[in-house]
Amino acid sequence: MNLELSEEQEAVRRLAEDFVAREVAPHAVAWDRAEEVDRAIVKKLGAVGFLGLTVPEEYGGSGGDHLAYCLVTEELGRGDSSVRGIVSVSLGLVAKTVAAWGTEEQKREWLPRLASGEALGCFGLTEPGTGSDAGNLVTRAVRDGDDYRISGTKMFITNGTWAEVVLLFARTNDTPGHKGVSAFLVPTDTPGLTRRAIHGKLGLRGQATAELVLEDVRVPAAAMLGPEGKGFSIAMSALAKGRMSVAAGCVGIAQAALDAAVRYAGEREQFGRPIASYQLVQELISDIAVDVDAARLLTWRVADLIDRGLDFATAASKAKLYASEAAVRAANNALQVFGGYGYIDEYPVGKLLRDARVMTLYEGTSQIQKLIIGRALTGVSAF
Repeated sequence: MNLELSEEQEAVRRLAEDFVAREVAPHAVAWDRAEEVDRAIVKKLGAVGFLGLTVPEEYGGSGGDHLAYCLVTEELGRGDSSVRGIVSVSLGLVAKTVAAWGTEEQKREWLPRLASGEALGCFGLTEPGTGSDAGNLVTRAVRDGDDYRISGTKMFITNGTWAEVVLLFARTNDTPGHKGVSAFLVPTDTPGLTRRAIHGKLGLRGQATAELVLEDVRVPAAAMLGPEGKGFSIAMSALAKGRMSVAAGCVGIAQAALDAAVRYAGEREQFGRPIASYQLVQELISDIAVDVDAARLLTWRVADLIDRGLDFATAASKAKLYASEAAVRAANNALQVFGGYGYIDEYPVGKLLRDARVMTLYEGTSQIQKLIIGRALTGVSAF
């Protein structure tokens, strides 16, 4: 197994590193305090090609493989996870799903706009009463001639107040559970769709997060993505790849924690010498380093499986589970290295810890990942 990056992949990694150093990292603290990323970053992400990675060039995408996508996502996560989330959702959950399931007309309509940053996408699955139990969502889409009328509420939707299109999941028949769910591409300026920004989050404070309320929203039948009744399968396939993206972003958080801890330990002196010389500080740093490498290798394995056309869903759950928990450990250990200074936002590690914490919750909690892995190993469903 050759783990060396190709020239093209290394070039993409350097491009992402430079982009983050120039356009993201200098603003991360201010965006976190303001609870809002500067929206100009979206066009910049599009211009550099990051919003079109793995999307075919014939639809305006940047092409490339999934390892290159992970490299970019890691660098964005290292700079500011709120920016990473923009890409992970609009590209990872929406554009890639349109590319995989969309009609030719849907691809032509949405992919060039999503890849360029002219438009953003959001993923409308979670509801106030259904998070992990997404198969029992209650948003309804009722057929009315050549249209569907959709009513319901979606909660904790990343990019929700910024997006031009929502990949929305709604129940189209009375079949209980996931078999009654279908997917739709709904423009967010459609009458009857309102959005409310969610503020006061623990982490990812700069990321646009929203509640979406749909009241008799009318869309043409041509807005359905994929076959009727296959929406839950579409959502789960999107989330399987999305877990790779979350894992890569978590590697970025952990790497940022490692970089900050090493730098600070070399500068901070106690008892007449740098704290880096003390074995217990070295232990904290070494624990972070091992977590970074292990999480990165698990994530790269998912990318390799996808690019070779092999089954990757269980590997994605393993990577997401380990990397998200590792990011929390890494940020927490880095905060311990910083001591009291780590507790104020003049220094980076407090934000890293707050941003890392949600990674164990969204796109499938750590507990859900364990159920998925256990089911794959035993053949027995826990649901």
